[in-house]
Amino acid sequence: MMVGEKSKGKRWGWVVGAVIALLVAVALSSAPKIALFGSSNKPCNCTQGANKYSGIVEDCCCDYETVDRLNKEVLHPSLQELVKTPFFRYFKVKLWCDCPFWPDDGMCRLRDCSVCECPDSEFPESFKKPNHGLPGDNPICQEGKPEAAVDRTLDRKAFRGWTEIDNPWTNDDETDNAEMTYVNLQLNPERYTGYTGPSARRIWDAVYAENCPKYPSEELCYEERILYKLISGLHSSISVHIASDYLLDETTQTWGQNLSLMYDRVLRYPDRVRNLYFTYLFVLRAVTKAADYLEHAEYDTGNHTEDLKTQSLTKQLLYNPKLQAACPIPFDEAKLWKGQSGPELKQKIQKQFRNISALMDCVGCEKCRLWGKLQVLGLGTALKILFSVDGQPNSHQNLQLQRNEVIALINLLNRLSQSVKFVHEMGPSAEIEAQGSAPTSPNCPLQRMWASLFNRPPPNCPLQRMWKSISDKPPPNCPLQRMWKSISDKPPPSCPLQRIWASING
Repeated sequence: MMVGEKSKGKRWGWVVGAVIALLVAVALSSAPKIALFGSSNKPCNCTQGANKYSGIVEDCCCDYETVDRLNKEVLHPSLQELVKTPFFRYFKVKLWCDCPFWPDDGMCRLRDCSVCECPDSEFPESFKKPNHGLPGDNPICQEGKPEAAVDRTLDRKAFRGWTEIDNPWTNDDETDNAEMTYVNLQLNPERYTGYTGPSARRIWDAVYAENCPKYPSEELCYEERILYKLISGLHSSISVHIASDYLLDETTQTWGQNLSLMYDRVLRYPDRVRNLYFTYLFVLRAVTKAADYLEHAEYDTGNHTEDLKTQSLTKQLLYNPKLQAACPIPFDEAKLWKGQSGPELKQKIQKQFRNISALMDCVGCEKCRLWGKLQVLGLGTALKILFSVDGQPNSHQNLQLQRNEVIALINLLNRLSQSVKFVHEMGPSAEIEAQGSAPTSPNCPLQRMWASLFNRPPPNCPLQRMWKSISDKPPPNCPLQRMWKSISDKPPPSCPLQRIWASING
């Protein structure tokens, strides 16, 4: 940009900024008429119709378009087939735990979050004998039981060929087999369970408030931002799964997609979608980095045909030529833990993640606890793979993983892949549905100010309307961020209005 053009852009920024300041001043002076920063946090739709997710995924090495294409053509089909194999179908978990932070008062509205108790008489004999292979058929104890109930028919099943070693990133002692039970993940899909209310909200409030900031600021170091984005991405993925498999009618037991829920919880906040993509690439990087280890791992369940299939599918996933050509290094972990404070910072964040892992014992719904523990262990395994040896060369030679860690890692990657696919395919429909059902009274602060000042319905994006009235150039997707750039050398925050509000309210 030429000097003259830059100064002209700054002048326009000041003009629009002055108009906004006038709007804010008038709105504040008429506080009884409008709630400028009320309880509603509906965003202004300044980016409606624009491609919000294009270019390189922040802090990663792949772009959104490539991720969506690879996920559709390569990753999602392979992962869907892989997690159905006997080896990846069964997960060992400690379901009976006391919450270390508060009394367990969680209540589930549906029995879909409860556990299916199966008497020994219903167990196939091969399940009761150690070191026997896993059957390919579903356990008979599930006949006539809720499809979403947790199956415990493999309590006595033992797997062979894997080292029992604890994960420094997670809280559970994975070597303590006495209190562990095996569940069939295919019989226990991650879906809506009716687990709502204060108990459910308290889990995520504790995760964000005690272990990482809910609204990351520029003062956070790179590593702390990464932790926040991982947790936010996982949170988004879980919300997508709830919305994609939702109980629409309890009377008729009708299940389906709840697109309005997905919009309210995820899509209306672009950062949550971006963090979902980031977390997907982060976990994918861990899987590809551990390729040599995973290729030679022992996928032995006693079912020779299925075990050969598992090994073949794993290799196809790890060494797919399309993936290696288009996105060979999804995330560059070498950027973390730099400087003298690196080791100390790593211990701090490791402790925070262990606290997050411990919070899974406080989930009041057993079905939700199962998937919470699995996915947090999977994320902890990804962290272990990427950062277990402090960046020393040939780190894969020193890597040791438990069978349960690998199962959790691959199932987590599959869950993230499913979420990315659903958001990419159903996101536009959810956006349209949300626009069609939007309330007549505006909830966006700028729209409320517009309606208060001019006594007529506000435009979809007041800032873009103002921009058009004073400039012959097309308005940017986010005028506030454009103005921020014209008057400051620092990168604009995701929401300049929130930053301004925080600065004037301490």
